[in-house]
Amino acid sequence: MSEAVPPRFDASDVRRYYDRHTPGFVALGQGGGAIHRAVWGPGVGDRGQAFHYVEDRIADLIAGLPLDTRPAHIVDVGCGVGESLGYLAARLPIRGTGITLSPVQAALARQRLAEAGLSGRVMCLEGDYNDLPPGLEPADLAFAIESFVHGPAPERFFEQCRRLIRPGGILVICDDVRRPTSDPKAAQVIERFCRGWHVNSLLQRDDLQARAREAGFEHEATVDLSPYLELGRIRDRVLDALVRVLERLPVDPRRFDHLSGGIALQTCLGRGWIGYDLATFRRRG
Repeated sequence: MSEAVPPRFDASDVRRYYDRHTPGFVALGQGGGAIHRAVWGPGVGDRGQAFHYVEDRIADLIAGLPLDTRPAHIVDVGCGVGESLGYLAARLPIRGTGITLSPVQAALARQRLAEAGLSGRVMCLEGDYNDLPPGLEPADLAFAIESFVHGPAPERFFEQCRRLIRPGGILVICDDVRRPTSDPKAAQVIERFCRGWHVNSLLQRDDLQARAREAGFEHEATVDLSPYLELGRIRDRVLDALVRVLERLPVDPRRFDHLSGGIALQTCLGRGWIGYDLATFRRRG
């Protein structure tokens, strides 16, 4: 297991990051509110399907849960504005709970779920997935899409998920993972990504699985989704050029760290320094 590194961003840092940037993510994104990447995986025919590729894989897992007559309880740890839970609830008879650090995201999620007529089955709570709110109903499946890396303590994340998920239940993590590399250029670009996107826990695949195992989860499958991501789009090249101009201006560079971080991530993914994995675990009894 790799050596533990003290977190550089605490919960309040990550909260401010999403409070500040969420309106822009929703307004300028192409996923209808989904604050995660499009995945052009097998069978995907259009952009809408690409943005929901990961949720569709989660839906497949939900359909295979050994339930009785009750609806499955699904928890999104790091739910953004509730788009993933809303998508799943519109297609499956589930009950859902979303948890987000950001009060801005929580308010938007409640509004969007109400407008979709899903408030009776899906709710969004403001809270920390490393310190889950008391009284949460046990989950049949919990998932974290591009939220795990923000957490300051991976061991705490898995400990809380073990408390949340029923024995035999499923945990899904879809996120960036560090790939082994000897390229001397990698460290500086990875640092730009982590700084810009407030990343604390960029683990290697083996490390992620080991931490899950220590917390009582069995690894079932990992799928590398990196080949299905969009890299080098025109909009990304335009943003790259824009950031280069902004870096020359007498302004606080932290104002556009999130743009610089996104460009760095594109480079890391393109060069294989970072991968994008969909990992599935099952909680032992």
